Amino acid sequence: MYRLVIFDMDGTILDTLEDLTDSVNAALRQFGFLMRSKEEVCGFVGNGIYKLIERAVPKGTALEKIDEVHKVFKEYYREHCAEKTKPYSGIYELLEELRKAGCKTAVVSNKADFAVQELCRKYFDGLFDVAVGEREGILRKPAPDSVLEVLKQLNIEKGDAVYIGDSEVDIETACNAEMDEIAVTWGFRKREFLEEKGAKRIVDKPKEIAEIVLKG
Repeated sequence: MYRLVIFDMDGTILDTLEDLTDSVNAALRQFGFLMRSKEEVCGFVGNGIYKLIERAVPKGTALEKIDEVHKVFKEYYREHCAEKTKPYSGIYELLEELRKAGCKTAVVSNKADFAVQELCRKYFDGLFDVAVGEREGILRKPAPDSVLEVLKQLNIEKGDAVYIGDSEVDIETACNAEMDEIAVTWGFRKREFLEEKGAKRIVDKPKEIAEIVLKG
């Protein structure tokens, strides 16, 4: 049995796509840029909110302007990050089952730390031992820094932990942290894509995670 389960947030435990899309478009609209579809935003997420904005603005946009759009996005998303966001079906029950079995649980996300903390409080209060988002001075995933920080905080060896996510960034993160990983298909990337990116274990339902984790 694994002692610690670390989850990505967007596309793994929470469906955040509509609020992200609305916030991206609110920022783009303020600068007269064309709106982006939900499908486009889905393809842009995974590497942090600055990269999200960099991908959403028109090609060739000046760096100074990207900075301005990023600032507006952060301000808007801070106020609207939980309007349409919701946990994926079965996630809450999964977390309860893992914790009842004695597993520690954590979140490591490239989402801004203020949003990670707010969303964990709103949807999963008391169900995570540690939650870590994007912060100054800490390398974003797929760098392993945040994952290794969580392992250190909880005093757990990487061999006793598993990382769970929905994207190529999560697969790379687990690899860079030298940890086991599980990829999920209900998020922002398709099964075929995850297979191409080297996912070794892929699940279609949250209850499958419990089966793997509790067997170890």
